[in-house]
Amino acid sequence: MAGGSRFRQADRLAAVEGYAYVGPDDIRAAAVDQPPGTPVRSPADLDRWLTARPRAELAEPFTYVVDLTGTLCLAPRRSEHVACASGARVLAAGEIGFERARTGWTVRESSNQSTGYCPDVTCWPALASALHRAGLPAPEGFTHEVVFRRCEGCGERAVVREDDYVCVLCGARLPGKWNFGR
Repeated sequence: MAGGSRFRQADRLAAVEGYAYVGPDDIRAAAVDQPPGTPVRSPADLDRWLTARPRAELAEPFTYVVDLTGTLCLAPRRSEHVACASGARVLAAGEIGFERARTGWTVRESSNQSTGYCPDVTCWPALASALHRAGLPAPEGFTHEVVFRRCEGCGERAVVREDDYVCVLCGARLPGKWNFGR
């Protein structure tokens, strides 16, 4: 029960402040000249955007952010999340893939994989809410969760793999809790 209340508290913080971009400054600077993500507010918006994509792109997940208004924004996979978000804070960021079903598009895969924003796994409710608001069915959770931590030894962004909370760059122990700040 305590874990659940901790996640709800983290969700409330994210909903108020969102996640700031924590990636490299050169990527942030280059993103200024890239187009922002396309807002998806309805099934028709998603259908228009996906059917305009080359067929080969549909097999891969896309870059997404959920902006501070709770709107899902999409961009091609190799787009930077910071560009998709126009440099702003986000409620969630990662990758998302879709497949066509008899009743319309459904989410095939989703993650919080964004090394620019390094969102906590607790950002799932923001993505689920954005999908719901756009009239799209949401799965039960991410199909792939990424655990991000900032190494307190060398300051680098780290991905925790197989519950091994050790920085691969400097060997320092990584914190048990998400620690990028808001």
